[in-house]
Amino acid sequence: MKIVVIGGSGLIGSKLVNKLRQLGHTVNAASPASGVNTITGEGLNEALKGTDVVVDVSNSPSFEDKAVMDFFTKSTRNQGSAEALAGVKHHVAMSIVGTDRLPDSGYLRAKLAMEALIRTSGIPYSILRSTQFFEFAAQIAQAGTTGKEVHISTALFQPIASDEVVAALTNVVVGTPLNAITEVAGPAPMRMCDFIAYYLHATGDPRQVVEDKHARYFGAELSDNSLVPGPNPHPGKIKYEDWLSKQLIHG
Repeated sequence: MKIVVIGGSGLIGSKLVNKLRQLGHTVNAASPASGVNTITGEGLNEALKGTDVVVDVSNSPSFEDKAVMDFFTKSTRNQGSAEALAGVKHHVAMSIVGTDRLPDSGYLRAKLAMEALIRTSGIPYSILRSTQFFEFAAQIAQAGTTGKEVHISTALFQPIASDEVVAALTNVVVGTPLNAITEVAGPAPMRMCDFIAYYLHATGDPRQVVEDKHARYFGAELSDNSLVPGPNPHPGKIKYEDWLSKQLIHG
């Protein structure tokens, strides 16, 4: 198959491109750097000629409410128009577990709007919602840092290694369109504050975690149901402790 990966140079995109090429597919990693801009539409029609599947794993450069909404809605509309013109058979998009449960988050409202545009585009589609990646620990800690304290939510979530997200995404990309939303999640739920405390201790970071049930994440206060998957997600198997140990060894 010919596959175009929008956002093909990012964490998930670059791994997905490599995986699909290893499977023998023709893959174009599309991004503004490669002359494909889904916001302006520059290079999009040309990139999608003869394409079977488009995979959108792009992300907004700004998380400000209006900017992120503009990014995901403009990009998705432009992709849909170009896909209809090119006769694309399958549109696959990455989204986030909990997107429909956190209306206080401007970022997740934008993701929800993206999903709605995909569902009504007329292009056969699959949406894979993922829980948070293990790789986000440093960013989550930094976002909650005030001085030497790190204020982190006590809510449950179910983080996953990005490699397992890519494996699940690959299966979706090479399969038939689901015309539905499916989920992928890590092997076990844990409290976000415990996740960050473990990361700080393992990396020798002297900052102290403050358990704060009111701490916000992506602009929203969390409950134990906010970021955990529904029934029967694609299950990850890699434990966080094992993953982090390996990262520290290979550093």
